[in-house]
Amino acid sequence: MNIEQIARICHEVNRVYSASVGDRSHVAWDKAPQWQKDSAINGVRYHVSNPDSTPADSHKSWMAEKVATGWIYGPVKDPDLKQHPCMVPYDDLPHEQRMKDHLFLAVVRAALKGASDE
Repeated sequence: MNIEQIARICHEVNRVYSASVGDRSHVAWDKAPQWQKDSAINGVRYHVSNPDSTPADSHKSWMAEKVATGWIYGPVKDPDLKQHPCMVPYDDLPHEQRMKDHLFLAVVRAALKGASDE
């Protein structure tokens, strides 16, 4: 599997998990805006380059990318205003949001392990 394929799986897991906790704002990969795809791809690249990273590291990397592209904290996710409620330290995230970082990392590691087993 390549980086984009892993990112696609991560995105879809995030979409389904988010829906399970009441957030149905995520669209399927094929309909996702490019900035969202790029964010998932960058997240996978981060974990490939940092194999011992933690979910908290993942969030910190995600936030750094968001800050670099002009995003700020906002009470509601608004891509047009580049505002996101998860622009807070990892420990300040609600449990449901921290679980997204755990799932992302687990998917990346499983995909990489599967690729190395082939």
